[in-house]
Amino acid sequence: MASRALVLGGGGPVGIAWESGLLMGLAEAGVDLSTADTVIGTSAGSVVGAQLKLGRSPREIGEPHLRGNAGGRAAAAAAQNPASQGQQPALSPLMELRLKGADAGTDPDELMRAIGKFALEAETITEEQFINSTGYLISKAEGWPKGYMCTAVDANDGTFVAWSGQEGVTLGAAVASSCSVPGVYPPITIGGRRYMDGGMRSGTNADLAKGHDRVVVIAVSVGGSGEGPQAAMAELTRRRLEAELETIRKAGGQVELVTPDAGCAAAFGVNLMDFTRRGPVAVEGVRQGGELAERLRGFWNV
Repeated sequence: MASRALVLGGGGPVGIAWESGLLMGLAEAGVDLSTADTVIGTSAGSVVGAQLKLGRSPREIGEPHLRGNAGGRAAAAAAQNPASQGQQPALSPLMELRLKGADAGTDPDELMRAIGKFALEAETITEEQFINSTGYLISKAEGWPKGYMCTAVDANDGTFVAWSGQEGVTLGAAVASSCSVPGVYPPITIGGRRYMDGGMRSGTNADLAKGHDRVVVIAVSVGGSGEGPQAAMAELTRRRLEAELETIRKAGGQVELVTPDAGCAAAFGVNLMDFTRRGPVAVEGVRQGGELAERLRGFWNV
């Protein structure tokens, strides 16, 4: 049987809601991506992926978002941060740093260390508060789920890490580290080091699925239009993802890329950190999943 991997990209609370709805819609139409041999999650995708590999069905994951009451504790903790109150978070310093990655003369290691310094110096909620705000989804987990991996970056030296359960890290701390957006949430202490959002390396880190025969990559954002920093950031993200998909293909794998359709994109709004958008976004995700099922059925159900 072909080995299959599911890659779930980052995208804040809005991304969690969309991915959860999408997976639910696909499963109810006969394409259950939770059967993947390996699930690789980055940021928002780490939260959704952990639940899948803990054995929760796509319906169990998606329904709370449809009702708009997913994660009471998460919402309560996030309420202390304006980024989750329907306001556009102050991400300009982070965006400016990440855009330097488009400059061919920029040392990528130096850039990652600069982002880490920014993350370490930012005023945010505490680590404990943030771990609790993400951990409610996995609070009953015992051990590390088989076939699950999530990504993070060492905020001290910029080293990329893919937590796979072999490092002795708890699932709650690993997921929180993967979700720690610099400047919005605190880097998480693991083994005496502090780790930030795996999305600082890539919004998907899809190249980690290299070696699998069939890979479905779910990316919240891969492109954009217009001008200015956001458009430049979108272009940088698109180029990075294309390179990752090519890495999988060169290793002999087949890839299907799934991104938000027009209806989902409209429901997202301008702030992926806005908890209030989760209900409408999840509804659109379920719809899109149902519509995508025919395209993915022959690819996945082998």
